[in-house]
Amino acid sequence: MANITETTVSEKSDEMLFSKNLPDQESLSYHWMPFTMNRDFKQNPRLVVKADGMYYWSLQGKKILDGCAGLFTCNAGHNRKEIREAVSKQLADLDYSPHFNLGHPLSFQVAKKLCDFMPEDMNKVFFGCSGSEAIDTSMKLVSAYWLSRGEGRRRYFVSREHSYHGVNIGGTNLAGISRNRSAYNLEIPCVVHMRHTKLERNKFTPGIPLHGGEDLAEDLERFANLYGGENIAACYVEPVAGSIGCYVPPKGYLQRLREICDKYKILLVFDEVITGFGRTGSSFAVEKFGVKPDIVTLAKALTNGNIPMSAVLTRDFIYNSITNHCAAETVEFSHGYTFSAHPVALAAASATLDIYAKEGLFSRGKELEDYFAKKIFTLRKYKIVVDIRSLGFLAGIDLLPINGKPGLQGKRFNQRIFDLGLHLKITGDTMLIAPPLILEKKHIDELVEKLAESLQSYE
Repeated sequence: MANITETTVSEKSDEMLFSKNLPDQESLSYHWMPFTMNRDFKQNPRLVVKADGMYYWSLQGKKILDGCAGLFTCNAGHNRKEIREAVSKQLADLDYSPHFNLGHPLSFQVAKKLCDFMPEDMNKVFFGCSGSEAIDTSMKLVSAYWLSRGEGRRRYFVSREHSYHGVNIGGTNLAGISRNRSAYNLEIPCVVHMRHTKLERNKFTPGIPLHGGEDLAEDLERFANLYGGENIAACYVEPVAGSIGCYVPPKGYLQRLREICDKYKILLVFDEVITGFGRTGSSFAVEKFGVKPDIVTLAKALTNGNIPMSAVLTRDFIYNSITNHCAAETVEFSHGYTFSAHPVALAAASATLDIYAKEGLFSRGKELEDYFAKKIFTLRKYKIVVDIRSLGFLAGIDLLPINGKPGLQGKRFNQRIFDLGLHLKITGDTMLIAPPLILEKKHIDELVEKLAESLQSYE
């Protein structure tokens, strides 16, 4: 009898969530949505009201397979009871405390858990609220480090074309996405960009491409020769360029960047906001590629997307240089946020990390990577598909632009796949696939079947 009652209550709750009536245009007008064609979206809004496991449900009650883990965030799947309970308990115990000269035990425990995944001399963590904050925080740390060493001349930051490093001022300048940069007159000097890693001869390659890696990495050597290696502060890379379309680095690329950084004592920064927490088939790209950066930025899946949180991890020598540069009674790093190490976010992060460990989710991509890639690459038969790339549980599918006008094809597919019951991230004319790590073969089959139906309709 109890089970029947619970089911009835659940069904009634769902009925209250679902409605066939969209909000009116006036109520839709108030929210200026991020990275959205607002005027177009509000003519035919795609609204979700519920999530559980591998699925969303639309306002009308339609079940939608989540093929992008929210926004690369919900790696453990949606609506995890363990996280809900941890957050609820923390709110009851301590809703908020600042971390300016005041602490909370969880911040030190979560920091330790994160450091356990990293190289043995990466033991310092600075918390923020977003990947964008993590990138700008890391830029300040880089600058503070070189000033503490009396090498303030190191002002050049090297990044990469087609990279995404958030949308704060520093990250926007590091990013190699022209639209994100050209929309504002806010460029900062001394930021230069290496070539991106998407090569024609590596098209339709599952996993790590074989060609061009060391040659592309030589861009950093050329910048060192042009600007002086002693003037370069750091080199920033997404180990796999995620937001732009899953650009997997060719063999030897990241290893060669590390060698050049060592040669000129340049700091190497891995932006693992997307590639972290099991996305590439390992715990982090640091492990996947066997390359040791000096700084790592994390966010998104740190709390399984439940509460905003980010982290910057640094090797010990960076922390030691900055903190030992001034007297003990002095604030060593004049930087932080009101919500740095928010206790509720820490509770969500701790519970999330426990789930990853208990369920072995970081190895899921490795276990199903071949099946995932094999199924995704069956879509290459469609003429509208011009390239596919994949690594772990991350894939990008490039679509043929409409009449040479980038973005129109992607816009059309965004609506089409939603109508078919599938959620992906679409950037320009590229569909990005990054499902929750809890997926099974049946979910991969469902995802590919829905994509095939969508692609077939345009043949």
